[in-house]
Amino acid sequence: MTGRISEVFDSVQGEGIFLGEKQLFVRFHGCNLNCSFCDTKQDNFKEYQAHELLEEIKSYHDDYHSISFTGGEPLLQKDFLKELLFYTSCYGFKNYLETNGTLVDELEEVIDLVDFVAMDLKFPTSICQDKPLWQEHHDFLKVASRKQVFLKSVICRSTKVEDLEISLDLIKKINKAAILVLQPNYYEEDILTDKLEKFKKICLNNQVAACVIPQMHKVVGVK
Repeated sequence: MTGRISEVFDSVQGEGIFLGEKQLFVRFHGCNLNCSFCDTKQDNFKEYQAHELLEEIKSYHDDYHSISFTGGEPLLQKDFLKELLFYTSCYGFKNYLETNGTLVDELEEVIDLVDFVAMDLKFPTSICQDKPLWQEHHDFLKVASRKQVFLKSVICRSTKVEDLEISLDLIKKINKAAILVLQPNYYEEDILTDKLEKFKKICLNNQVAACVIPQMHKVVGVK
């Protein structure tokens, strides 16, 4: 079994509640969504067997918070991911899954090998996609909540309050302790200040913990 990997590199986490933690990143090739704000270019990939990729991971010698399995969407390569997570767990690494929060059956098969889940909530008016993903997110969060999970939503000029309200109902129903990160679209960040403050107040009024965190790796100029 082989997996398609775009790149392996070490850096600091630039998004979400683990901002600033030193991580080793394994970027999986391919995604099942086509979000309008996506900034991940995946022109090339290298094929690995899981034990080969483990050896490359082990060649990095530093004290990492965790390995970030990111993408693309790692769960599209569920069988390869599961084998790799098993190896990294056995070797003593913590496994951090970054995911668009839509592939619940695939998550069910790997969740026992994951320590942290960084789950996207894709607002329909943010991603400019006709089909809402609320049911997928609902089912995914139920499984992800077996582990430490936080939620991340990209906020754009097009994002409507109605999407935020639906997401808050979902969080309150499934996992009231989950933190929601409101992440401004990097390309529109300078015009979103008032909207982000408004959205944060709505979250607090609904008793959902929320914070505004930009993509800080882009702000400070690291990978």
